[in-house]
Amino acid sequence: MKLTNITKVYGSGELRVPVLHGIDLTITDGEFVAIMGPSGSGKSTLMNIIGFLDKQTEGTYFLHGNDVGSAKEKDLAKLRNEHIGFVFQQFFLLPRLNAQKNVETPLIYAGVSKKERAERAKELLDKVGLAERMGHLPSELSGGQKQRVAIARALVNNPSIILADEPTGALDSKTGVQIMELLTALNQEGKTVIIVTHEEEIAAYTDRIIVLRDGLIVEDKKVMK
Repeated sequence: MKLTNITKVYGSGELRVPVLHGIDLTITDGEFVAIMGPSGSGKSTLMNIIGFLDKQTEGTYFLHGNDVGSAKEKDLAKLRNEHIGFVFQQFFLLPRLNAQKNVETPLIYAGVSKKERAERAKELLDKVGLAERMGHLPSELSGGQKQRVAIARALVNNPSIILADEPTGALDSKTGVQIMELLTALNQEGKTVIIVTHEEEIAAYTDRIIVLRDGLIVEDKKVMK
């Protein structure tokens, strides 16, 4: 992905709130990247633009050589479903659906048959270590288990990019390590993984750290391991 001179302004007139002030960023296939910065630095806004959940005010965004920054919403929805898997701090699981049905949900929108949905959901829940929990509701799962369900759901359409916004923020440190080890394994399988975090120990799992401050990239460094 290549982002050039990306700005983001919310509101208009006297209510204008500039958030991003000209972001230039290139991320290649298979990278493992952390986006860091203090609260209000613009890191979640940048993540939302990368994931087509928001659109830039100015600038260009190319993904795999295609200009996605100017794409229509229906096309963006298709791109999200095909190319990007989302993992959020608060999981966003549907409370009345069990783990398997939660993982199947993106496949419904992709028009996948009921049989194949079930097979793919079971395969991925086994991959994230929850084969014995697939019939459980979110209320019957621990925080770490919920995040594993969310990761399985993010993977179900076989996206090339995983976007994780504070994926360990609601977890204890031990469970956070397990989730980061899982994301590391996915990166080693070839997925591009981009996480937003404010924790140095979490960012240390990645290969590259991008630091934002006041809507600008102030540091872009390789992680020494």
